[in-house]
Amino acid sequence: MINLKKISGLLLAAAMVFGLGSCNSQKGNDALKVTILYPNWSEGIAMSHLAKVALEADSFEVELINLEPGLIFGELSKENSKGDVFLDAWLPHTHAPYWEDYGDDLVMMGKIFEGGTTGLVVPSYVPINSIEELNAHKEQFDGEIIGIGSGAGIHAATLRAIDEYELDFEQITSSGPAMVASIQRAVRDESWIVATGWKPHYKWANFDLKYLEDPKGVYPTDYIGVVSRKGFEEDKPEAARFFKNFKLSEEQLYALMDAVDKNGEEAGAKAWYKANKALVDGWK
Repeated sequence: MINLKKISGLLLAAAMVFGLGSCNSQKGNDALKVTILYPNWSEGIAMSHLAKVALEADSFEVELINLEPGLIFGELSKENSKGDVFLDAWLPHTHAPYWEDYGDDLVMMGKIFEGGTTGLVVPSYVPINSIEELNAHKEQFDGEIIGIGSGAGIHAATLRAIDEYELDFEQITSSGPAMVASIQRAVRDESWIVATGWKPHYKWANFDLKYLEDPKGVYPTDYIGVVSRKGFEEDKPEAARFFKNFKLSEEQLYALMDAVDKNGEEAGAKAWYKANKALVDGWK
């Protein structure tokens, strides 16, 4: 006689095992999914695509989402954030307002690069050396400082510089690529231009530029840090270990950005990863 009670028990047990297996499988899959939020800045683009290429080589599924920095900090601070990590936080100064607003709900995982600087940049052939000299040459510069997005910390710092130095200049809001294109045109024509600039950035390798001296100290020195949502390391420990160990020298970062600039985001990152595989795999 068929023991229905016994069969029912076996089916229930099988269902429980199958259900647990599915949950564990789903949990495992989630641990291999990483979402990187990044701004439209050359170093952020390059580092984020390098992380994507390196993690995907280890069977991770990586999504990149481009957002303004303020939105990135805000999104990562949410309890149910759609993002996991941000590789281009300029602290303790440039992104200080965002850290003040959201830092209690974020995790600083580590520093990628020390000595990040910002300021006003001119081609080296322009015969001035200080922000204090700008007003005397307003006409040569058309009264414009070529800037980037209004959400960038350097945009706010430049507004402070205009105020503190009493500059009769307007900051022109554009984008990182548009700013570089403006410098390229000016250098080609040997015309005068002043733009917001920062290191690391590949434009320093492509053009002969200089910072204008900043005697009032408006533009600070920062480090570039990796910021994550709370719980990221617990949810995805292997990915978290990679980001905590992610470190680049100035020379390495310039080479990476140059590869991305010349070959495209994905292809450039893949080429640099292939040439520096031992370094990058050592972060895993």
